[in-house]
Amino acid sequence: MKIQIRNRIFYFILAVFTIFLGLSSRMSFMPMFVITYFGDALYAVLIYFGIRFILVEKSLKTAFLGSLFFCFFIELFQLYKATWIVEIRQTRIGSLILGQGFLWSDLLLYTIGICFIFFLDRNYLSLKIKSSR
Repeated sequence: MKIQIRNRIFYFILAVFTIFLGLSSRMSFMPMFVITYFGDALYAVLIYFGIRFILVEKSLKTAFLGSLFFCFFIELFQLYKATWIVEIRQTRIGSLILGQGFLWSDLLLYTIGICFIFFLDRNYLSLKIKSSR
């Protein structure tokens, strides 16, 4: 039980750090490439860490597939244009969580972000957790 709590704290800290990086990637002083692409990949990384936080006892594959499904669902949901959801998307928090409009490139960026963090988690982060037991 203590190991699960420690692991949850670890993924929570990584999620908070990812939020900081994601918001920073949208700052006007950043290069346009970073502003355009990094935020979407980091959004996917945040979702991955969130799933690891919630389902810490499940496999890395579960986090990989769950985060990919969640990100794709949110992106495809942007095709839905009912008045009530458009109004939510126009708020700051609604825009950050639900996005503004569907882009095929976002699906690619989500996939890249999730594959990258899955690779890091499998090869480095999870090993760090196991070695600290």
